[in-house]
Amino acid sequence: MNILEDLEFRGLLHQITDREGLEKKLASERVVLYCGFDPTADSLHIGSLLPILTLRRFQQAGHLPLALVGGGTGLIGDPSGKASERTLNSADVVDTWSQSIKSQLSRFLDFSEIVENPAELVNNYDWLGPLNVIEFLRDIGKNFTVNYMLAKDSVDSRISKGISFTEFSYMILQSYDFLKLNQTKNCSLQIGGSDQWGNITAGLELIGKTTDNRAYGMTLPLVTKSDGQKFGKTEGGAIWLDAAKTSPYQFYQFWVNTDDNDVIRFLKYFTFVSREEIERLELEVKEQPEKREAQKLLAREVTRLVHGEAALQSALNITQALFSGNIAELTQQEIEEAFKDAPSTVLEQADLPLIDLLVAVKAAPSKRQARTDIESGAVSVNGVRTTQLEAKANELGTLGGSYLIIRRGKKNYYLVRFA
Repeated sequence: MNILEDLEFRGLLHQITDREGLEKKLASERVVLYCGFDPTADSLHIGSLLPILTLRRFQQAGHLPLALVGGGTGLIGDPSGKASERTLNSADVVDTWSQSIKSQLSRFLDFSEIVENPAELVNNYDWLGPLNVIEFLRDIGKNFTVNYMLAKDSVDSRISKGISFTEFSYMILQSYDFLKLNQTKNCSLQIGGSDQWGNITAGLELIGKTTDNRAYGMTLPLVTKSDGQKFGKTEGGAIWLDAAKTSPYQFYQFWVNTDDNDVIRFLKYFTFVSREEIERLELEVKEQPEKREAQKLLAREVTRLVHGEAALQSALNITQALFSGNIAELTQQEIEEAFKDAPSTVLEQADLPLIDLLVAVKAAPSKRQARTDIESGAVSVNGVRTTQLEAKANELGTLGGSYLIIRRGKKNYYLVRFA
């Protein structure tokens, strides 16, 4: 399959301008393409994975991807897909976030000079920052009518609630990015999420009005979950690509818990698993869904891709230890990662009886309930069920040098650390 056929099989072609022309160009030459990522936080989240991995697919097909960090547009704010005005961040904050995002992008694209088609990182602040406002309005702004801009979804959807001139101008800035990269990098293709269609086509028109060059645009589908819930969100918040914000174990768990109705689609979207293997797994999901083989492969592939082999193995160790109850095998780092979101208590008094300990960590509302839970076998300490009512905390042993892990019932964990 050529690159567009592969993207089509994976459901990644949402909108495309002049498919026939682009297909011929991709078949006859090495195409330079770009996708932009605005620094709206100190990390990208998994919503950005689809365009990042699409850039990677193009690079693997022999083309030249440009990963654009929006150090300039990040100071303005994209109205696309937003119901209200964004909060503007300071230049220092945006610059710091830009550096973090640059580092994250380098995990997915090959920037080394040893390959024939190395990817390149660019920052649009380099050309937007020095712009002279009068020259910009005369040379670029004159190519956009207000009527044309009002007709774009990103603007039209905000008219009733109001949109500032700052965000209204975002479309022109992104269009200028495309023009600049077309002129300086021979970039002829921009890709982005489906909410970027208006901005992408505006850039194509600007290129058409100011040059004789031919350019193309392509958007990817909005990722949704079959149950209607927003993709990439959990009770704990967004799923980030930064391990400090979403641990590899939490990241792995997000993917391994994918619904049967979504897993094949997500395998196509977020992995480089072959068509033959995906089709085999699609049959497996229908015939033996209880094996969850597709979910396990999805979680392994995406976790390895984002966090590396060592982090994947740690996530698998934690998963296995919690499933089997052998949490004593976990390292201190794995304990901290596994129970990052569990209620945590620092214990000053090391000789607390177990009954008092359960109350202290709020695993039980009263000593009476704590006694009942212990006697009924509902309490485990460090993976071992215990019925020793008078056992002292410092007699129960520690994990990782200083931790006790209490479990009440099947899923209620409490982390205790000795001061």
